[in-house]
Amino acid sequence: MDQKTEKFSSIEKILAILSIFKPHNQEMGTVEISKKLGLHKATVSRILLTLAEHDYLSRNHRSKKFSLGPEILKLARVLKQSLESNIVQFTKPHIDALRDSVKESVALEVISEKNSILAYLADVPRKIRLAGGLGDTLPFHTAAGAKAILAFSAPEFVDNLMTKKLPRFTPNTITDPTVLKKQFEEIRERGYSTDNEEHDVGVSAIGAPIFNSDKEPVAGLAIIGPSHRVKWDGALSLVPQIKETAAAISNDLFLLK
Repeated sequence: MDQKTEKFSSIEKILAILSIFKPHNQEMGTVEISKKLGLHKATVSRILLTLAEHDYLSRNHRSKKFSLGPEILKLARVLKQSLESNIVQFTKPHIDALRDSVKESVALEVISEKNSILAYLADVPRKIRLAGGLGDTLPFHTAAGAKAILAFSAPEFVDNLMTKKLPRFTPNTITDPTVLKKQFEEIRERGYSTDNEEHDVGVSAIGAPIFNSDKEPVAGLAIIGPSHRVKWDGALSLVPQIKETAAAISNDLFLLK
């Protein structure tokens, strides 16, 4: 008997067969899978037929080959929904680590139908007033995290947000939708957003988007602090750090590689 067959448990054989379809879900037959895994053909055939019977695999009746089935897609959807609904729980370690590294407050923002919501805030002792507290809504046209999300969102969704007049909070607030959309183009090009004292005088922020497995923005990170410390002139490491953290969260949560 093949040594690999001996050391594989039944569960490990099933997992090995399912995993062999990564990353492109290319159709494969019994003999091909058997050779690749070093498992007995009869064993592979039995597992393939059982998985196909329960829709974890699909069988092409013309070629007699197998590929991942609809039940795998259902599980993936459940996982995706779980990750997005529990995004604070999953992102908290990353955000706390970024806060500790940059020594500035780091916020997680998500977009609702009309506002940005401050979902989590890894705070630092400070003598400045931030735009809101945990759970508060933030103006989507001033918050760095929200702008990072909207820059990569569908144009029709962005247009729907801008049906009402955009309020001004400081002399730097962008209230013209055309100017704001132009800024979104710049954000897409460079991969990060900014809040240049657009909600609070003396307070600035840098933001970056978090993407799901469909490459859709589901949240935004923002480093927030006094304008004399939070800068994006290339002299500081804040920009690469927030981009790297946002990318790491996307990779870890949604398996984006």
